[in-house]
Amino acid sequence: MNKKISVENFNPDWKNWFQSLHATIWPAVQPWALSVEHVGSTSVAGLAAKPIIDIDIIVKDVKSLAPVILALEKIGYIHRGNLGIEGREAFRIPSTSSIKHNLYVCIQDCLALRNHLILRNFLNENEQARNEYGKLKTRLAESVLSIDEYVE
Repeated sequence: MNKKISVENFNPDWKNWFQSLHATIWPAVQPWALSVEHVGSTSVAGLAAKPIIDIDIIVKDVKSLAPVILALEKIGYIHRGNLGIEGREAFRIPSTSSIKHNLYVCIQDCLALRNHLILRNFLNENEQARNEYGKLKTRLAESVLSIDEYVE
């Protein structure tokens, strides 16, 4: 059974949701991480998005991955591996989380992280592109049958 894809108008609370998640995640990973970044469509003011917060924890190198993975497991995240994307480790969120989110640990300068940051920054700086992208996301959510179709 396919689930309807929900794309909503920009919600200023998304920033607060990220801040709440950051307040839990950063203390756990701070000894090994460089930063915790709000990425994805919810990080772009004015952009329609699926109401799911995307978070990238940035680490300096591969040696920093193991302690960050362990720290995240201690606060309830489940490591899922890189899911085929080099330099990025994915996590399943704790069942107790009231905020839907995707969490990744990225080695600084890996392609996945660069793509997330470049797109976020571009859309924040370009109103026309942001508006066109938002309309595309909304149109796709209304017309596709699955999340896989939507992403493709």
